[in-house]
Amino acid sequence: MDSVAVIGASMTRFGQRDAWIRELLAEAGKACLDDAGVEPDAVDHLYVSNMASGEFEGQTGVPNALAQDLSAVPAYTARIDQTSSSGGAGIYAAWQSVASEASEMTLLVGGEKMTHRSTAEATDVIASLTHPVEYKHGVTLPSFAGLTARLYLDTYDAPRESLGKVAVKNHKNGVDNPHAQFRKEVDLETVLDSPVVADPLRLYDFCPITDGSAALLFCPESVAREYADEYVVISGIGGATDTHVVHERADPTTMGGVVNSSEQAYEMADIDPDDVDVAELHDMFTILEFLQSEDLGFFEKGEGWKAVEEGVTDRDGDLPINTSGGLKSKGHPLGASGVAQAYEIYAQLTGQAGDRQVEAETGLACNVGGFGNCVTTTIMEARR
Repeated sequence: MDSVAVIGASMTRFGQRDAWIRELLAEAGKACLDDAGVEPDAVDHLYVSNMASGEFEGQTGVPNALAQDLSAVPAYTARIDQTSSSGGAGIYAAWQSVASEASEMTLLVGGEKMTHRSTAEATDVIASLTHPVEYKHGVTLPSFAGLTARLYLDTYDAPRESLGKVAVKNHKNGVDNPHAQFRKEVDLETVLDSPVVADPLRLYDFCPITDGSAALLFCPESVAREYADEYVVISGIGGATDTHVVHERADPTTMGGVVNSSEQAYEMADIDPDDVDVAELHDMFTILEFLQSEDLGFFEKGEGWKAVEEGVTDRDGDLPINTSGGLKSKGHPLGASGVAQAYEIYAQLTGQAGDRQVEAETGLACNVGGFGNCVTTTIMEARR
């Protein structure tokens, strides 16, 4: 089987945008095709990663509309919805379409329009992914995060300050990302003194509500060589789910979907966690960076917080994590986030990350839906 390559990538500015979902998707889709030097009529499959355009905006049928907007008719279109891991699921679908030889050129665009809704309204839309019984009792993802953070801190004797240092690190990285929603450093005191949202987590432990879009263009590696001297390949990919009801898990500090999806990806890529040079993790809440870094095998269980304290995950550390600023600083437009994670890895592996560039040949992106309910892990490697 020919390897699946990514030959183009783009990302809009994240934040509060006047544009609506169709405009955001078209902005990223056009930029991605231009980046690769591919005409729209060459696209065979067009996928849109999006969680809730109907709920947020009353807009459905967005993949069909995007094909029209990009002049990509008659490409096959489909919407990929896997809650906040829709972007990762879209990568999986796009990879499958090329790997199966059903498509020679597949464009994936992920996006969400959210900021026109109030925080309460946006939180309610996102909370709808929880189990109906949990939802009925007012359980939201922030409350899961607070409960899990308390359990983690108590179980592993981690200081509250270690969570704050994740926010400090990712905000610092976001300063050098021109697409990030928040390009401003924060100090630890500011993080620790911010308002409590779900004890022990405070305002700066949470990512913002965001508008934005990102895109990737996939093709067989044999075709990639016709368009680019440098590109990346999807060397490993895996997807998995965990229990829908979070309290049914034997250990809420272990995200089974992360463990299982990464094992699949590592096996496919024939690498170990130690071979990863840079990673983008789904830090919707600061505690998730600890959990994912451990469940991906980067650190022993209960040791993720120490890696942050010791600077291992800093941009100049042994394993830079969230060089983009992560969801925390970059923003979290639900359907776009997983695609934007891969965009960052693509930029790092092709030497296009600018001031946030690190030395990397192999990168990993982990996109999480809900509170670990569904996960896609993608491994990308540079080709020169």
